[in-house]
Amino acid sequence: MLNHLHIKDFAIIPLLELEFQAGFTTITGETGAGKSILVDALGLLLGKRSDSGWICQGAPKAELTAEFSLEDNPVAYEWLLQAGLDSDDQCLLRRTIAENGRSRAWINGSPVTVQQLGELGNLLVEIHGQNEHVRLTSPAQQFQLLDASGDYPAALAAVKTSFENWKELQLEFKNLKQQSALSPAELDYLVFQLKELETHSISGPDVIGLEQEHRKLAQGGELVEALNFSANALDAEDQGVHMLLQSIIGRLQPYLELDPAINEVFGMLGEAAINCQEAATSIRQVNERIDLSPERLEQVSGQLGVLADLARKHQVAMEELEQVRDLFSERLVNSENFESLREAMEKRCSEAMNTYRQDALKLSKYRKKQAGILSGAVSELMSGLGMPGGIIEIRIKHDKETVPSHNGDDAIELLVSANPGITPAPLAKIASGGELSRISLAIKVASSVTRSSRTQVFDEVDAGIGGDTANAVGVLMQKLAQGSQTLCVTHLAQVAVCADHQVQVRKEALENQTAVDTSILDEDERIDEIARMLGGRVSDQSRRHAAEMLSAARVH
Repeated sequence: MLNHLHIKDFAIIPLLELEFQAGFTTITGETGAGKSILVDALGLLLGKRSDSGWICQGAPKAELTAEFSLEDNPVAYEWLLQAGLDSDDQCLLRRTIAENGRSRAWINGSPVTVQQLGELGNLLVEIHGQNEHVRLTSPAQQFQLLDASGDYPAALAAVKTSFENWKELQLEFKNLKQQSALSPAELDYLVFQLKELETHSISGPDVIGLEQEHRKLAQGGELVEALNFSANALDAEDQGVHMLLQSIIGRLQPYLELDPAINEVFGMLGEAAINCQEAATSIRQVNERIDLSPERLEQVSGQLGVLADLARKHQVAMEELEQVRDLFSERLVNSENFESLREAMEKRCSEAMNTYRQDALKLSKYRKKQAGILSGAVSELMSGLGMPGGIIEIRIKHDKETVPSHNGDDAIELLVSANPGITPAPLAKIASGGELSRISLAIKVASSVTRSSRTQVFDEVDAGIGGDTANAVGVLMQKLAQGSQTLCVTHLAQVAVCADHQVQVRKEALENQTAVDTSILDEDERIDEIARMLGGRVSDQSRRHAAEMLSAARVH
């Protein structure tokens, strides 16, 4: 549930703090007062695209914050846990938009991507815009509404998983056929290349060792000279470092007890003398091990030359020739055993397809059952929305021969009759835009019943209706909000009176600036606002009418 909305330097809102409560809240105000800006701000906090045009003139950036409680939304809470962003049963969304159009987002104080913001936002709020009824003609949108209203997430996930598995196997099979389709000449050349690599290629560590040996052999003379010089400097009988240290140690030894510092230095010199002697011994051992024969240098140079030629030929580093050899070997095996591999892969693909088709059939059964339930609920709502006797049929057609997809093997069609005695026709062919808008509202309300954990936001979806139909829309939203939270931007007094809470949006002219302000109305203020909505001018008569409407609405 949305608890709090903070807006700063956004559009024409310098600063706004707004508290929300559970139940049904309407947002009202004069035309152009900025009611839908609140919905826009919420949409950006839920991951919609942003740009610098939303920033107040003269401000460096826009800042938006929304606080939600998650007591009745375990799905959103689980998402936060999985993302490592949980914070008890509260959730704080924050987003800023800079002058260069870039935006930053945070969830519970941790920086996140806009994509993450959108994923969580989809679990917290559902926004229904003014022209969304047009999208209802899209099969993708129809499937989304149907599946979201049902209780079969495991079946949806199973289809998606089995489809991805089948698609991956198909790609493997395609690669196998491409690699194994070798002509006799190509096969002979592959065998030749493989033998060449098996003869000369060595492992990556061996290549590095060979290069190191070559450097040592190439610089053999200088290396031996350096080793001899170092050994003599350390251990020469007359002027070696070791002998000099021994001489110093002998001179200091009689005075060890006179000063603790002398004793400490004596120990350090003793360790140095031992290290010098060991270093000289190690240097002589290295010198004895070195093979500086010209023959070995020639052999190593030749081997490196062959490896370099092969590396250029296959366009890899010398250390990677072993991998090329293994790849060619695998390709040769695949070519020689192509028929058996092809049969095995065909079997795996067939099994994966059977699994997918079975999962798609199970999903289709769930969808057909839910389509009947949703059709009945929507048809019942249509009668109260000025279409008595109107019906809707959601038809699911299963085709096991269709091209596989992550959405299964179903096609969906919405057939509608807005008047009794009229044969239902596809939703896209409904002539009246007003009827389409009301049908859209009925479908969304009916499909939202099982998703009460999300805040429902309706942005002037009741435009173009009035009279008894407007009364029905208000009662409908009032019922929808029971035990949850629904917000509705509306111009209709009939809808506003059905709300548990009413927020008024006002546009005020400040110095060199136009600003938006809001307030939560008390009983008397609601009467004045509803009176204004009824006729524009507030009079004693319109106030009495408004009070009567509020009183009547509480009976429902």
